[in-house]
Order: sequence, then C-alpha cells, then structure tokens
Amino acid sequence: MREIVFDTETTGLDPNNGDRITELGCVEIVDYIPTGKTFHAYVNPQRSVPKEVVDITGLTTEFLADKPLFDEVGPEFVAFVGDATLVAHNAPFDRGFINMELARLGMDIYPDNRFKDTARIARAKFPGSYVSLDALCKRFDISLDTRDKHGALIDSFLLAEVYLELMGGRTRALDLSGQGAGGDGKVMFPARPARAAALASRQTESERVAHAAFIDEMGENALWKKLTLQ
Repeated sequence: MREIVFDTETTGLDPNNGDRITELGCVEIVDYIPTGKTFHAYVNPQRSVPKEVVDITGLTTEFLADKPLFDEVGPEFVAFVGDATLVAHNAPFDRGFINMELARLGMDIYPDNRFKDTARIARAKFPGSYVSLDALCKRFDISLDTRDKHGALIDSFLLAEVYLELMGGRTRALDLSGQGAGGDGKVMFPARPARAAALASRQTESERVAHAAFIDEMGENALWKKLTLQ
C-alpha cells in the first residue's frame, strides 16, 4: 500500500484570504515504511511572509524570492503523489492549501477521501491527550533533535514515524495479521534494499562438510536441495 506523508509551510492560516504555500515536503511510504523517496520544494508565495510566521518556519520573503512558483512545483507534486493516499497532520489545513493552489492552476483538486488525518487518528486513540506532532513524537520516543524550526520535509519524516506507531508500530508493518498485502493470507514483509556487498561466510570448512553430509542423509527430496540452500 503506497501512501504519501506530506506537510506544507505557508504564509498564514487562510488559503481563501491570500495566504500561499512556501514549502512542500513529501515522504513516500509503502506498508507504513519509508522507501527513501522524497519530494521537497521551496515555493515563492508572491507575497511577503509575516514576521510571526518567519519566527516559526525560518522562511523569509528574501529567501523565497528566487524560488520557483507553485505553477512549476504543483505539477511535480501531483506527479510524485500519483494515485497514493495523502497523509497529513491536521489534514484539512494542508488539503485546503494544496487544493487552493491546484485550483489556481486549473488542475484537478483532491477529494476529501484521498486524505488521512493523523491528528484525528491520534485523538481517537488517545482521547483527552495533546496530539500535536511534538507531543506525539514525545509519546512515541521519536527524537526531535533535527528540528529547531518547522520544516515541511523534516516534519514529514517525523510524521511518517508517528503514523507507523499510530497504526501499530513495527509489528503492524510486518503485517502479522495473516491477511497479507493482497488479502490472500500470506505474511508480507516490507521490502528492503539489497546489501551493497554480500556478507562473508563464517562457516568453517569442517562445518560445511558436516552440513553437506547431513543433507545427503535426507535424500534427494530434502528441502535444502530443492531451494539450493545447502
């Protein structure tokens, strides 16, 4: 199951009152595990950034002045997302800004059912508790050392970890429910990249000979021989 965990930084709180996106960060996950694929862009909002927002994001009007417009960033974002579900913390906020920017370009907007809101999931799981991203990182012992300002890509990485924990943690990612990714009852493990170089064998020659003799005693139908594991 492919999903995109994403975050936006903006000039303010209201996409219908002139506020614009200043940064987009996306992390691709498959079966709740990051694949290593990301999308990130700073965006020239074509307006000034208020000081109170700069204090939160660190993104100044001057820094953003030479960055690409959403006209360029938007189609790249849509291509990266593809048909994946979008996961965000307080998703209605990010959805509002993304759809406002896409509508400005005459592009299709995303329907509500394309989004998952981790804040809503957390409120249902921990009623009465604080469910800010910071609070959830502390709850799940996720380090905030890399975060001195709000940044879209950094927050997306943190949210990907929080989302995994909200959905059951590492054991949930291994899909031990017996349903499997395809619903056929197989246990599915998340893909991992191959090692750059194979590990050196620690088996001694005498151990290898003894193991081969042991397999031979089982006959030609031994599983090790069928799978060439001897």
